Amino acid sequence: MMILTKFLKFRINTIQVNEKPFQICLFARKVSKLIDGKKIAQDIQKEIRDDIDQWVSQGHRPPCLIAVLVGEDPASKKYVENKMIAAQNVGIVSRTINLPSTISEQEIISQIYKLNKDPSVDGILVQLPVPEHVSERNVCNSVDPRKDVDGFHILNMGKLAINMDTFVPATALGVIELIKRSNIKTFGKNIVVCGRSKNVGLPIALLLHSDARNDCPGLEATVTLCHRHTPSEELEFFAKRADIIISATGVVNLIKPDMVKPGACIIDVGITRITTESGKTKLVGDVDFDGVSHVAGYITPVPGGVGPMTVAMLMHNTFKAAKALANDVIV
Repeated sequence: MMILTKFLKFRINTIQVNEKPFQICLFARKVSKLIDGKKIAQDIQKEIRDDIDQWVSQGHRPPCLIAVLVGEDPASKKYVENKMIAAQNVGIVSRTINLPSTISEQEIISQIYKLNKDPSVDGILVQLPVPEHVSERNVCNSVDPRKDVDGFHILNMGKLAINMDTFVPATALGVIELIKRSNIKTFGKNIVVCGRSKNVGLPIALLLHSDARNDCPGLEATVTLCHRHTPSEELEFFAKRADIIISATGVVNLIKPDMVKPGACIIDVGITRITTESGKTKLVGDVDFDGVSHVAGYITPVPGGVGPMTVAMLMHNTFKAAKALANDVIV
């Protein structure tokens, strides 16, 4: 029999004493409480599905999401496929526009302009990365900000920076929702964010540190933003004092057990495919999961942590866009 508590694992073993069964309790090392992003994402998708069903029953058309996929990158194709499946599950009409990797930047933007003008389209996402000859920034900025469900347009990023209601990048929003739904306290807490990307690390930091009284409510934390040029000893210094560590760097085993304060919450956004000694491949995060899980109070797995939340929050943003466009409201 195995009993799992928040911090301590017990195992009841039966042994023979004088030819009679006798039970003993063996104490194992403490283990973190797993934050099940897959389960939380499923709950969110069910909520969105119920809301969309009600929306359609009121006479509105279902929301519509279009993905633009440039090239044949297997990982990008898989990510888009997962998003399309999620859209179907929640009642969002969706399709993918597949473009060759040789297409010009202007041709991609022309395709996006057509979608901007299409009144039947509520949300547009451009799957990143795009080919090297294409400017990611130019492409993202060509999307109508009202249909920018990725939250990458400079207008939406600017509104986020000053705490206005806007489309928040889905991964950042997913991290915040994981923290909220896991009842992790943030008010006045020390949080370290590893990674300063404009799509993930920076928006996470913006949401964590800002005032809860804003149109885009913040989580009132004290935030330290680290990145690839933060010396390792400095990263360790900040991490050891953090109540929450959020890592989004793509650096395998960046966060080690001796860097974590006992009982801290660890959110692992990183995802890297590695080859094991047996020759098999597997997905891992930025965190030494096996080691850190015996120190932290809460931890997300990879896969099954932040990834499903990103998809769920993209569905949230798409429905938000549909409602705003139907009511002629600028988000």
